[in-house]
Amino acid sequence: MIKNKLSIMMGVRKMNMAELARLAGLSHVAVFRIYHNKTKTIELETINKLCYALDCKIQDIFEYIPD
Repeated sequence: MIKNKLSIMMGVRKMNMAELARLAGLSHVAVFRIYHNKTKTIELETINKLCYALDCKIQDIFEYIPD
């Protein structure tokens, strides 16, 4: 299982969805869907943009937890 920690990183950075979308160059809908776990796939380019905007590593946003 992949645990989504986007909300935690946004909280640490004191960033809302609109600000993250703007900094990452993503739509508000895209950020909303990832934030609320409403998507089954995320493109690598999107992950790259999130990491850039949050100044973090992939493992700061997503964590693998064996089932």
